[in-house]
Amino acid sequence: MNDQRHSIWHMIMGISVFFLVFFGCYMIAFALIINLTHLSVFWTVMFTGILGILIFSIGLIFMGLIRMRLYRDKYELVPQHMMTEALAEIAKGNFNILLNPSPVDPHSELVEAINDMAKNLGSIENMRQDFISNISHEIQSPLTSMIGFAKLLQDSKLSDEQRIHYGEIIEAESRRMSAMSENLLKLSALDSGINPLNPHEFRLDKQLQNIILAFEPQWLSKNISIELEASAISVHGDEALLAQVWANLLTNAIKFTPMGGQIEIMASTEKIVFKDSGSGIAKADLIHVFERFYKADKSRARSLGGNGLGLSIVKKIIDLHQGRIQIDSQEGIGTNVTVFLPGLHSV
Repeated sequence: MNDQRHSIWHMIMGISVFFLVFFGCYMIAFALIINLTHLSVFWTVMFTGILGILIFSIGLIFMGLIRMRLYRDKYELVPQHMMTEALAEIAKGNFNILLNPSPVDPHSELVEAINDMAKNLGSIENMRQDFISNISHEIQSPLTSMIGFAKLLQDSKLSDEQRIHYGEIIEAESRRMSAMSENLLKLSALDSGINPLNPHEFRLDKQLQNIILAFEPQWLSKNISIELEASAISVHGDEALLAQVWANLLTNAIKFTPMGGQIEIMASTEKIVFKDSGSGIAKADLIHVFERFYKADKSRARSLGGNGLGLSIVKKIIDLHQGRIQIDSQEGIGTNVTVFLPGLHSV
């Protein structure tokens, strides 16, 4: 009620001031006409009205310019030429742009949009540079190893056992490069949407059984016991892509589980869990595990043939299925990887 009274009072005061100012301009015009001319009453009234309106309009324009100047100085409005220059710098590839808009600046939303665009493009550029750096490192390392062992193979004094050993190392490094190339192509295809999902209904429990059997040589060679707890479950998804998810998760579990360790795979209508008794992941590394080329233990990952792309692919596939993945781990105890997928249901 008080706000309404204040609004009415302000309106009355505004109208009163308007008429007082207009009347003052009219009186000034009348005084000028009377003192400077000798017109008849009719023409005096006519020219007084015209001159009064002209003086009033000039006064409004003048006051508006003063108010705009004071407004700009007070709130530091961003000039249009600065926004144009900022956009030109962004077009040149310079993303270190920061404009400081005032909350009352009529262009504040545009200025904020320019700042956000520069920040996001800068982040993308940093990611691109990191990606190139990581790619260069991942390619250079096996190439250096292969070149070194290729030179050693040229030594005629090598025994057959040494030649076989060096040849196996070259083969392993070649396979690592091939796997990295394949993973990069897979990530690129998933990012670009070139290979969209091909979803259909299939038995998830049967798929997990097949994945475990496919990796039997690997877990048997380390004397790892694997337990699968899964009722008859179906899911609507891309069977090939989800098979790659389980294969990557099982590969990681086998890699980092010691001899004689244990891996449990549990599937229900709520979630799929891969639990291992491996070395675990440090808390500081957990937030980075889905980043491309990230390796918690770089030296160990290299000895095990990892390239830091597996979990990136896993997360991308899960995201495409509108699902979620969660990793809980303790060093020296093991790791739990939990996957939540929509549409899991009993058969």
